[in-house]
Amino acid sequence: MKRRLFASATVAIAALAVSGCAADTGSDAGGDGPVTLEYWAWGTTQKPLVDAWNEAHPDIQVKHTDAGGGTDSSAKLVTAARAGSAPDVALVEYNTLPAMIVAGVATDITEHVSDLEDQFAPGVWSQATFDGASYGIPQDAGPQALTYNQARLEELGIAVPTTWAEFADAAAAVRAADPDAYITTFAPAEFGGFAAFAQQAGAEWWMVDGDTWTVDFDDPDSVAVADYWQDLIDRDLVLAEPLLTPEWNASLNEGNILSWPAGLWAAGVINGVAAEMAGQWAMAPLPQWNEGDPAVAFQGGSAAIVSSSSKHPEAAAEFAAWIGASEESAKIQIREGQYPASLRGQELTLDSDPPTLMPQQEDYWEIAAQIAAETIPDLSWGPNVNVASSAFQDAMSAAVTNGTPLREALTETEDVVFSDMETSGFTVTRK
Repeated sequence: MKRRLFASATVAIAALAVSGCAADTGSDAGGDGPVTLEYWAWGTTQKPLVDAWNEAHPDIQVKHTDAGGGTDSSAKLVTAARAGSAPDVALVEYNTLPAMIVAGVATDITEHVSDLEDQFAPGVWSQATFDGASYGIPQDAGPQALTYNQARLEELGIAVPTTWAEFADAAAAVRAADPDAYITTFAPAEFGGFAAFAQQAGAEWWMVDGDTWTVDFDDPDSVAVADYWQDLIDRDLVLAEPLLTPEWNASLNEGNILSWPAGLWAAGVINGVAAEMAGQWAMAPLPQWNEGDPAVAFQGGSAAIVSSSSKHPEAAAEFAAWIGASEESAKIQIREGQYPASLRGQELTLDSDPPTLMPQQEDYWEIAAQIAAETIPDLSWGPNVNVASSAFQDAMSAAVTNGTPLREALTETEDVVFSDMETSGFTVTRK
Protein backbone atom coordinates (compact mmCIF):
# COMPACT_ATOMS: atom_id res chain seq x y z
CA MET A 1 0.00 0.00 0.00
CA LYS A 2 1.70 3.16 -1.18
CA ARG A 3 2.14 6.10 1.13
CA ARG A 4 0.13 8.40 -1.15
CA LEU A 5 -2.30 9.47 1.48
CA PHE A 6 -4.08 12.71 1.00
CA ALA A 7 -5.32 14.25 -2.21
CA SER A 8 -7.41 17.40 -2.53
CA ALA A 9 -10.48 16.16 -0.65
CA THR A 10 -8.41 15.13 2.35
CA VAL A 11 -6.42 18.33 2.39
CA ALA A 12 -9.69 20.25 2.42
CA ILE A 13 -10.93 18.30 5.42
CA ALA A 14 -7.65 18.88 7.24
CA ALA A 15 -7.89 22.60 6.54
CA LEU A 16 -11.42 22.74 7.89
CA ALA A 17 -10.38 20.89 11.03
CA VAL A 18 -7.93 23.57 12.10
CA SER A 19 -9.00 26.74 10.34
CA GLY A 20 -9.27 29.61 12.76
CA CYS A 21 -8.13 27.57 15.74
CA ALA A 22 -4.43 26.75 15.39
CA ALA A 23 -1.89 28.87 17.20
CA ASP A 24 0.80 30.86 15.42
CA THR A 25 3.41 28.48 13.94
CA GLY A 26 5.86 31.17 13.02
CA SER A 27 9.33 32.01 14.23
CA ASP A 28 11.13 30.30 17.07
CA ALA A 29 12.85 33.54 17.90
CA GLY A 30 11.85 36.17 20.40
CA GLY A 31 11.75 36.58 24.15
CA ASP A 32 14.38 36.08 26.80
CA GLY A 33 15.40 32.76 28.26
CA PRO A 34 15.08 29.28 26.80
CA VAL A 35 12.35 28.09 24.47
CA THR A 36 9.97 25.81 26.35
CA LEU A 37 8.30 22.94 24.51
CA GLU A 38 5.41 20.76 25.65
CA TYR A 39 5.76 17.04 24.85
CA TRP A 40 3.04 14.40 25.18
CA ALA A 41 4.26 10.81 25.22
CA TRP A 42 3.68 7.60 27.14
CA GLY A 43 5.92 4.83 28.42
CA THR A 44 8.88 4.51 30.74
CA THR A 45 11.38 5.57 28.08
CA GLN A 46 10.12 9.13 27.71
CA LYS A 47 11.17 10.73 30.98
CA PRO A 48 14.81 9.59 30.65
CA LEU A 49 14.83 10.90 27.08
CA VAL A 50 13.50 14.29 28.14
CA ASP A 51 15.88 14.51 31.09
CA ALA A 52 18.87 13.80 28.83
CA TRP A 53 17.70 16.35 26.26
CA ASN A 54 17.16 19.07 28.86
CA GLU A 55 20.60 18.54 30.34
CA ALA A 56 22.27 18.85 26.93
CA HIS A 57 20.09 21.67 25.51
CA PRO A 58 19.72 24.54 27.98
CA ASP A 59 18.27 26.82 25.29
CA ILE A 60 15.38 24.46 24.46
CA GLN A 61 13.71 22.93 27.50
CA VAL A 62 11.01 20.27 27.28
CA LYS A 63 8.14 19.57 29.66
CA HIS A 64 6.89 16.00 29.45
CA THR A 65 3.29 14.92 30.04
CA ASP A 66 2.16 11.30 29.93
CA ALA A 67 -1.14 11.65 28.06
CA GLY A 68 -1.56 7.92 27.53
CA GLY A 69 -1.07 6.03 24.29
CA GLY A 70 -3.13 4.69 21.42
CA THR A 71 -6.60 6.00 20.69
CA ASP A 72 -6.88 7.88 23.99
CA SER A 73 -3.85 10.01 23.21
CA SER A 74 -4.98 10.60 19.63
CA ALA A 75 -8.43 11.78 20.70
CA LYS A 76 -6.89 14.20 23.20
CA LEU A 77 -4.55 15.55 20.52
CA VAL A 78 -7.38 16.25 18.10
CA THR A 79 -9.38 18.07 20.77
CA ALA A 80 -6.36 20.12 21.86
CA ALA A 81 -5.39 21.01 18.29
CA ARG A 82 -8.88 22.31 17.53
CA ALA A 83 -8.50 24.60 20.54
CA GLY A 84 -5.02 25.65 19.41
CA SER A 85 -3.51 24.15 22.55
CA ALA A 86 -1.91 20.89 21.43
CA PRO A 87 1.62 20.23 22.70
CA ASP A 88 4.55 21.25 20.51
CA VAL A 89 5.61 17.62 20.08
CA ALA A 90 3.62 14.42 20.58
CA LEU A 91 4.29 10.74 20.23
CA VAL A 92 1.83 9.12 17.83
CA GLU A 93 1.50 5.46 16.88
CA TYR A 94 2.16 4.79 13.20
CA ASN A 95 -1.34 3.51 12.55
CA THR A 96 -2.99 6.66 13.93
CA LEU A 97 -0.69 9.16 12.22
CA PRO A 98 -2.83 9.39 9.05
CA ALA A 99 -5.80 10.44 11.18
CA MET A 100 -3.64 13.07 12.87
CA ILE A 101 -2.74 14.52 9.47
CA VAL A 102 -6.36 14.54 8.31
CA ALA A 103 -7.37 16.30 11.52
CA GLY A 104 -4.69 18.92 11.04
CA VAL A 105 -2.80 17.93 14.20
CA ALA A 106 0.52 16.92 12.61
CA THR A 107 2.35 19.49 10.52
CA ASP A 108 4.76 19.03 7.60
CA ILE A 109 8.33 19.17 8.94
CA THR A 110 10.13 18.14 5.77
CA GLU A 111 12.28 21.28 5.62
CA HIS A 112 13.65 20.56 9.09
CA VAL A 113 14.30 16.81 8.85
CA SER A 114 14.88 15.90 5.20
CA ASP A 115 18.52 15.02 5.90
CA LEU A 116 17.53 12.23 8.31
CA GLU A 117 15.93 9.81 5.85
CA ASP A 118 19.07 7.72 5.32
CA GLN A 119 19.25 7.09 9.06
CA PHE A 120 16.19 4.82 8.87
CA ALA A 121 15.24 1.74 6.88
CA PRO A 122 12.83 2.67 4.06
CA GLY A 123 9.95 0.72 5.60
CA VAL A 124 10.37 2.55 8.90
CA TRP A 125 10.83 6.05 7.43
CA SER A 126 7.75 5.54 5.26
CA GLN A 127 5.59 5.11 8.37
CA ALA A 128 5.74 8.87 8.92
CA THR A 129 6.00 10.01 5.30
CA PHE A 130 3.01 10.84 3.10
CA ASP A 131 2.97 12.18 -0.45
CA GLY A 132 6.71 12.75 -0.11
CA ALA A 133 6.33 14.94 2.99
CA SER A 134 7.58 14.10 6.48
CA TYR A 135 5.10 14.45 9.32
CA GLY A 136 7.14 12.85 12.07
CA ILE A 137 10.38 11.21 13.11
CA PRO A 138 10.15 7.48 13.86
CA GLN A 139 11.21 6.73 17.41
CA ASP A 140 10.65 3.02 17.97
CA ALA A 141 9.76 0.04 15.83
CA GLY A 142 7.52 -2.90 16.68
CA PRO A 143 7.71 -5.56 13.96
CA GLN A 144 5.99 -8.76 14.98
CA ALA A 145 7.96 -11.66 16.43
CA LEU A 146 7.20 -14.77 18.48
CA THR A 147 8.03 -14.41 22.16
CA TYR A 148 7.71 -17.86 23.70
CA ASN A 149 8.25 -19.85 26.89
CA GLN A 150 11.35 -21.74 25.84
CA ALA A 151 11.57 -23.78 29.05
CA ARG A 152 7.98 -25.05 28.81
CA LEU A 153 8.13 -25.93 25.12
CA GLU A 154 11.34 -27.86 25.70
CA GLU A 155 9.77 -29.58 28.71
CA LEU A 156 6.84 -30.68 26.53
CA GLY A 157 9.13 -31.70 23.65
CA ILE A 158 7.54 -29.26 21.19
CA ALA A 159 9.66 -27.45 18.59
CA VAL A 160 9.32 -23.72 18.02
CA PRO A 161 7.02 -23.36 14.99
CA THR A 162 8.33 -21.56 11.92
CA THR A 163 5.07 -21.52 9.92
CA TRP A 164 1.49 -20.91 10.97
CA ALA A 165 0.65 -24.48 9.93
CA GLU A 166 3.32 -25.71 12.35
CA PHE A 167 1.95 -23.30 14.95
CA ALA A 168 -1.48 -24.98 14.71
CA ASP A 169 0.14 -28.41 15.08
CA ALA A 170 2.13 -27.15 18.07
CA ALA A 171 -1.06 -25.75 19.60
CA ALA A 172 -2.63 -29.22 19.43
CA ALA A 173 0.51 -30.81 20.84
CA VAL A 174 0.54 -28.42 23.80
CA ARG A 175 -3.08 -29.25 24.68
CA ALA A 176 -2.40 -32.99 24.38
CA ALA A 177 0.72 -32.79 26.56
CA ASP A 178 -0.76 -30.50 29.24
CA PRO A 179 -4.54 -29.95 29.39
CA ASP A 180 -4.01 -26.82 31.51
CA ALA A 181 -1.78 -25.13 28.94
CA TYR A 182 -2.37 -23.23 25.71
CA ILE A 183 0.18 -22.17 23.13
CA THR A 184 -1.20 -18.63 23.01
CA THR A 185 -4.16 -16.31 23.34
CA PHE A 186 -6.43 -14.93 20.64
CA ALA A 187 -7.40 -11.58 22.10
CA PRO A 188 -10.49 -10.31 20.24
CA ALA A 189 -9.86 -6.66 21.09
CA GLU A 190 -6.31 -6.61 19.68
CA PHE A 191 -6.94 -4.60 16.51
CA GLY A 192 -3.25 -3.95 15.87
CA GLY A 193 -2.27 -7.57 16.36
CA PHE A 194 -4.89 -8.95 13.95
CA ALA A 195 -4.13 -6.20 11.45
CA ALA A 196 -0.47 -7.21 11.46
CA PHE A 197 -1.34 -10.88 10.93
CA ALA A 198 -3.54 -9.89 8.00
CA GLN A 199 -0.90 -7.57 6.53
CA GLN A 200 1.65 -10.36 6.80
CA ALA A 201 -0.74 -12.48 4.73
CA GLY A 202 -1.07 -9.73 2.10
CA ALA A 203 -4.10 -7.73 3.22
CA GLU A 204 -4.57 -4.01 2.44
CA TRP A 205 -7.46 -2.58 4.41
CA TRP A 206 -7.24 0.96 3.01
CA MET A 207 -6.13 1.98 -0.47
CA VAL A 208 -6.21 5.39 -2.14
CA ASP A 209 -6.06 6.37 -5.81
CA GLY A 210 -6.20 10.12 -6.35
CA ASP A 211 -9.24 11.33 -4.41
CA THR A 212 -10.85 7.89 -4.10
CA TRP A 213 -10.42 5.58 -1.16
CA THR A 214 -11.13 1.85 -1.16
CA VAL A 215 -11.79 -0.06 2.06
CA ASP A 216 -11.50 -3.84 2.12
CA PHE A 217 -11.49 -5.45 5.56
CA ASP A 218 -13.04 -8.75 4.46
CA ASP A 219 -10.63 -9.42 1.61
CA PRO A 220 -9.61 -13.07 1.02
CA ASP A 221 -6.33 -12.72 2.93
CA SER A 222 -7.97 -11.25 6.01
CA VAL A 223 -10.77 -13.82 5.88
CA ALA A 224 -8.19 -16.61 5.67
CA VAL A 225 -6.48 -15.24 8.80
CA ALA A 226 -9.83 -15.03 10.60
CA ASP A 227 -10.67 -18.59 9.59
CA TYR A 228 -7.27 -19.79 10.82
CA TRP A 229 -7.88 -18.40 14.30
CA GLN A 230 -11.51 -19.52 14.18
CA ASP A 231 -10.36 -23.10 13.72
CA LEU A 232 -7.99 -22.89 16.70
CA ILE A 233 -10.71 -21.37 18.88
CA ASP A 234 -13.29 -23.97 17.81
CA ARG A 235 -10.88 -26.79 18.67
CA ASP A 236 -10.03 -25.20 22.04
CA LEU A 237 -6.37 -24.92 21.03
CA VAL A 238 -5.99 -21.24 22.01
CA LEU A 239 -7.48 -19.09 24.71
CA ALA A 240 -9.98 -16.57 23.38
CA GLU A 241 -9.90 -13.83 26.00
CA PRO A 242 -8.38 -10.41 26.71
CA LEU A 243 -4.69 -9.97 27.44
CA LEU A 244 -3.08 -8.66 30.61
CA THR A 245 -6.05 -9.21 32.88
CA PRO A 246 -5.30 -10.53 36.39
CA GLU A 247 -6.48 -13.97 35.25
CA TRP A 248 -4.29 -13.89 32.13
CA ASN A 249 -1.28 -12.70 34.12
CA ALA A 250 -1.77 -15.52 36.63
CA SER A 251 -2.01 -18.13 33.88
CA LEU A 252 1.13 -16.76 32.28
CA ASN A 253 3.03 -16.93 35.55
CA GLU A 254 1.85 -20.50 36.08
CA GLY A 255 3.42 -21.50 32.75
CA ASN A 256 0.10 -22.16 31.06
CA ILE A 257 0.39 -19.58 28.26
CA LEU A 258 3.38 -20.50 26.17
CA SER A 259 3.78 -17.76 23.59
CA TRP A 260 2.75 -14.32 22.46
CA PRO A 261 3.01 -13.42 18.75
CA ALA A 262 3.29 -9.63 19.01
CA GLY A 263 5.64 -6.69 18.48
CA LEU A 264 9.22 -6.77 19.70
CA TRP A 265 8.01 -4.89 22.76
CA ALA A 266 6.37 -8.07 24.08
CA ALA A 267 9.42 -9.10 26.12
CA GLY A 268 9.23 -5.92 28.18
CA VAL A 269 5.49 -6.33 28.80
CA ILE A 270 5.83 -9.96 29.89
CA ASN A 271 8.73 -9.05 32.15
CA GLY A 272 6.53 -6.42 33.74
CA VAL A 273 3.92 -9.00 34.81
CA ALA A 274 6.11 -12.11 35.18
CA ALA A 275 9.55 -10.93 36.24
CA GLU A 276 10.28 -14.19 38.07
CA MET A 277 10.13 -16.02 34.74
CA ALA A 278 13.30 -14.33 33.47
CA GLY A 279 15.51 -16.89 31.78
CA GLN A 280 12.59 -19.11 30.74
CA TRP A 281 11.51 -17.09 27.70
CA ALA A 282 13.07 -16.50 24.29
CA MET A 283 12.22 -14.81 20.99
CA ALA A 284 12.07 -16.16 17.43
CA PRO A 285 10.86 -14.86 14.08
CA LEU A 286 7.09 -14.83 13.63
CA PRO A 287 5.66 -17.95 11.96
CA GLN A 288 5.19 -17.54 8.21
CA TRP A 289 1.97 -17.90 6.26
CA ASN A 290 3.98 -18.99 3.21
CA GLU A 291 7.11 -20.98 3.96
CA GLY A 292 10.19 -19.09 2.82
CA ASP A 293 8.56 -15.64 3.06
CA PRO A 294 9.93 -13.96 6.22
CA ALA A 295 8.14 -10.62 5.79
CA VAL A 296 6.26 -9.31 8.82
CA ALA A 297 4.22 -6.21 9.61
CA PHE A 298 4.45 -3.68 12.40
CA GLN A 299 2.42 -4.13 15.55
CA GLY A 300 3.12 -0.87 17.27
CA GLY A 301 5.88 1.63 16.89
CA SER A 302 5.57 5.38 17.04
CA ALA A 303 6.81 8.68 15.64
CA ALA A 304 7.25 12.09 17.23
CA ILE A 305 5.18 14.73 15.41
CA VAL A 306 5.25 18.52 15.57
CA SER A 307 1.75 19.83 16.13
CA SER A 308 0.01 22.60 14.23
CA SER A 309 -0.36 24.45 17.54
CA SER A 310 3.38 24.84 18.10
CA LYS A 311 4.79 28.36 18.16
CA HIS A 312 8.29 26.89 17.90
CA PRO A 313 8.14 24.39 15.03
CA GLU A 314 11.86 24.49 14.26
CA ALA A 315 12.86 23.83 17.87
CA ALA A 316 10.15 21.19 18.13
CA ALA A 317 11.44 19.43 15.01
CA GLU A 318 14.98 19.56 16.43
CA PHE A 319 13.79 17.82 19.59
CA ALA A 320 11.76 15.25 17.63
CA ALA A 321 14.81 14.50 15.49
CA TRP A 322 17.05 14.07 18.53
CA ILE A 323 14.77 11.63 20.35
CA GLY A 324 14.34 9.59 17.17
CA ALA A 325 17.73 9.66 15.51
CA SER A 326 20.50 10.54 17.97
CA GLU A 327 22.88 7.94 19.34
CA GLU A 328 22.31 9.11 22.90
CA SER A 329 18.58 8.69 22.51
CA ALA A 330 19.04 5.20 21.06
CA LYS A 331 21.15 4.14 24.03
CA ILE A 332 18.42 5.30 26.40
CA GLN A 333 15.75 3.45 24.41
CA ILE A 334 17.77 0.22 24.51
CA ARG A 335 18.42 0.58 28.21
CA GLU A 336 14.70 1.01 28.82
CA GLY A 337 13.76 -1.97 26.63
CA GLN A 338 12.50 -0.10 23.57
CA TYR A 339 13.64 -1.17 20.08
CA PRO A 340 14.95 1.94 18.29
CA ALA A 341 13.61 2.87 14.88
CA SER A 342 16.91 4.34 13.67
CA LEU A 343 19.51 2.20 11.92
CA ARG A 344 22.22 3.43 14.30
CA GLY A 345 20.06 2.52 17.26
CA GLN A 346 19.49 -0.95 15.86
CA GLU A 347 23.25 -1.33 15.34
CA LEU A 348 23.84 -0.39 18.96
CA THR A 349 21.54 -3.16 20.13
CA LEU A 350 24.03 -5.70 18.78
CA ASP A 351 26.49 -4.67 21.49
CA SER A 352 23.82 -4.66 24.19
CA ASP A 353 22.69 -7.26 26.67
CA PRO A 354 19.49 -9.12 25.79
CA PRO A 355 16.27 -8.05 27.49
CA THR A 356 15.84 -8.94 31.14
CA LEU A 357 13.22 -11.57 30.29
CA MET A 358 15.65 -13.66 28.23
CA PRO A 359 19.19 -13.02 29.53
CA GLN A 360 20.30 -16.40 28.18
CA GLN A 361 19.47 -15.55 24.55
CA GLU A 362 22.72 -14.07 23.33
CA ASP A 363 21.46 -13.77 19.74
CA TYR A 364 18.29 -11.84 20.70
CA TRP A 365 19.32 -8.56 19.08
CA GLU A 366 20.71 -10.28 15.97
CA ILE A 367 17.33 -11.95 15.44
CA ALA A 368 15.56 -8.66 16.14
CA ALA A 369 17.68 -6.93 13.49
CA GLN A 370 16.86 -9.67 11.00
CA ILE A 371 13.15 -9.31 11.71
CA ALA A 372 13.29 -5.52 11.42
CA ALA A 373 15.03 -5.82 8.05
CA GLU A 374 12.18 -8.01 6.79
CA THR A 375 9.39 -5.65 7.83
CA ILE A 376 6.97 -5.01 4.98
CA PRO A 377 7.61 -1.56 3.45
CA ASP A 378 4.95 0.89 2.28
CA LEU A 379 2.17 -0.33 4.53
CA SER A 380 -0.23 2.45 5.35
CA TRP A 381 -3.37 3.13 7.32
CA GLY A 382 -6.56 5.00 6.60
CA PRO A 383 -7.78 8.32 7.95
CA ASN A 384 -10.20 6.82 10.51
CA VAL A 385 -8.16 4.13 12.26
CA ASN A 386 -9.72 5.07 15.61
CA VAL A 387 -13.17 4.30 14.22
CA ALA A 388 -11.94 1.05 12.69
CA SER A 389 -10.26 -0.05 15.91
CA SER A 390 -13.37 0.56 17.99
CA ALA A 391 -15.63 -1.20 15.48
CA PHE A 392 -13.25 -4.14 15.23
CA GLN A 393 -13.03 -4.55 19.00
CA ASP A 394 -16.81 -4.51 19.35
CA ALA A 395 -17.44 -6.91 16.47
CA MET A 396 -14.66 -9.39 17.33
CA SER A 397 -15.53 -9.46 21.03
CA ALA A 398 -19.18 -10.09 20.19
CA ALA A 399 -18.21 -12.85 17.76
CA VAL A 400 -16.14 -14.65 20.39
CA THR A 401 -18.83 -14.22 23.05
CA ASN A 402 -21.71 -15.29 20.79
CA GLY A 403 -19.86 -18.00 18.87
CA THR A 404 -20.43 -16.32 15.50
CA PRO A 405 -17.80 -16.42 12.72
CA LEU A 406 -14.84 -14.08 13.08
CA ARG A 407 -14.98 -13.40 9.35
CA GLU A 408 -18.37 -11.73 9.84
CA ALA A 409 -16.75 -9.32 12.31
CA LEU A 410 -14.48 -8.14 9.51
CA THR A 411 -17.48 -7.33 7.32
CA GLU A 412 -19.14 -5.50 10.22
CA THR A 413 -15.97 -3.47 10.75
CA GLU A 414 -15.80 -2.59 7.06
CA ASP A 415 -19.43 -1.40 7.11
CA VAL A 416 -18.69 0.99 9.98
CA VAL A 417 -15.46 2.28 8.40
CA PHE A 418 -17.13 2.80 5.01
CA SER A 419 -20.08 4.66 6.51
CA ASP A 420 -17.85 6.87 8.63
CA MET A 421 -15.68 7.85 5.66
CA GLU A 422 -18.75 8.65 3.54
CA THR A 423 -20.16 10.81 6.33
CA SER A 424 -16.82 12.58 6.68
CA GLY A 425 -16.84 13.60 3.03
CA PHE A 426 -14.42 11.11 1.49
CA THR A 427 -15.00 9.53 -1.88
CA VAL A 428 -14.95 5.87 -0.89
CA THR A 429 -15.66 2.54 -2.55
CA ARG A 430 -15.55 -1.12 -1.64
CA LYS A 431 -13.48 -3.71 -3.43
